[in-house]
Amino acid sequence: MTADGAGDALDFLTDALPEDRVTTSEDVRESHATDWGTQDGTTPDAVVWPTATAEVAAVLSGATERGIPVTPYAAGTSLEGNPVPAHAGISMDLTRMDEVLAVRPEDHQLDVEPGVMGPAIEDAAGEHGLFFPPLPSSGDISTIGGMIANAASGMQTVKYGEVADWVLELEAVLADGSVITAGSRAVKTSAGYDLRDLFVGSEGTLAVVTRATLELAGRPDQIRGGRALFSTLGDATAAVTDAVQSGVDVAKIELIDAESARMSNAYTGADLPDDPMVFVEFHADHGIEAEIDFCESIFDTQALERFEIAAEERMDDLWRARKDLAFAIRSFDPDLVPLHPGDVAVPISEYGPLIHFAKERAAEEDLLVPCFGHAGDGNVHYSVLVDPDDPDEVERGEALYAEIVERAIDVGGTATGEHGIAQGKREFLESEHGAATVETMRAIKRALDPTDTLNPGKIFPETADGERVRAEPVDE
Repeated sequence: MTADGAGDALDFLTDALPEDRVTTSEDVRESHATDWGTQDGTTPDAVVWPTATAEVAAVLSGATERGIPVTPYAAGTSLEGNPVPAHAGISMDLTRMDEVLAVRPEDHQLDVEPGVMGPAIEDAAGEHGLFFPPLPSSGDISTIGGMIANAASGMQTVKYGEVADWVLELEAVLADGSVITAGSRAVKTSAGYDLRDLFVGSEGTLAVVTRATLELAGRPDQIRGGRALFSTLGDATAAVTDAVQSGVDVAKIELIDAESARMSNAYTGADLPDDPMVFVEFHADHGIEAEIDFCESIFDTQALERFEIAAEERMDDLWRARKDLAFAIRSFDPDLVPLHPGDVAVPISEYGPLIHFAKERAAEEDLLVPCFGHAGDGNVHYSVLVDPDDPDEVERGEALYAEIVERAIDVGGTATGEHGIAQGKREFLESEHGAATVETMRAIKRALDPTDTLNPGKIFPETADGERVRAEPVDE
């Protein structure tokens, strides 16, 4: 018997899928009970691996008829419990739907299944001198389905926008098994409601994406990158704000504070100075040196200590310090653990003040709070490190984490720039959007998924204690 009373009703899965793609193995089920940011989750009753849209539809229609929840799962690299079951049921693992279906270089388009990983997208596009600009920092280990579900973004968002801006058309399966198409292969459409953008960022609560048409871009002829060192963190954040407000054409502009630099050194063996720094990268087809000089001139007004551009062959080494930070923070001190992955975003004018607030409160609470992130779009990643065996420190850390989120919302920002709400940020949804807006979201969820089959327990505040808010299961 399952946690939601499904019991023998799960037998339908072996009619929907071959037996070798359905399992109730304890080890496999437990591996689908967590993601990268959630260590304590609910174990599903079964794990399935569909390989075609028709199989996704069969599982969903059967589960809806029986009142069994279904949680879409991909690579497990999410950070807020997005693919972690809240009510047991079925974990639908989409990683075997991993084909690049078509490349249309003449249209700068690529069709992919949801389990395709970032490197496969880049390889397929790269054969035609193209690339997919919005890949997030975790793109090497995450799937496009997960990126779409979480409305992911990455280091290049400041120039190219988010994943959502590069999704043209989606094929998706609703909770009752209906297969629909949202969007268009045309670069614009005003035909009806924009269901494509509704599904992007819905975290698997409205539909399961089974195919995506992505827009691609031509690879720039010139790519140069480097870093700038500053005397103080305030100088570094002010330099970022000035660069963005002055219109510097930068493809990446990332902040690392002194604590983050120290942690990166310990993890990678690098020899970065323990100073605040800003990493930059420029993309152009011509005239890149002029843009680099413009950026340096802007930075120089904020007590710039050093500005250096790396040789092309050192670019990967240059960016490793930033890309490996999540791992570096986790492994920095065996006696400290990061509480939650902070992911707020604010208007660029509030970027420096928010980081100042975080650091000031961290000092007052005697807590270590490294800050870093996609500075150009106002995205602050932060971690509150605590001794898990010290209840008082954990309590103070939790309170500080929430304070930073609330401050971001208060100044016109968001609780989550790219990680999603899922389970970790539900309590902030109404603070950010207001009760009427959240009720509108609920109405959409109930209209598309009246039995609360798809990823229940996510996004909405009332699901924080584990209950499902749904209609009765459909009679067979």
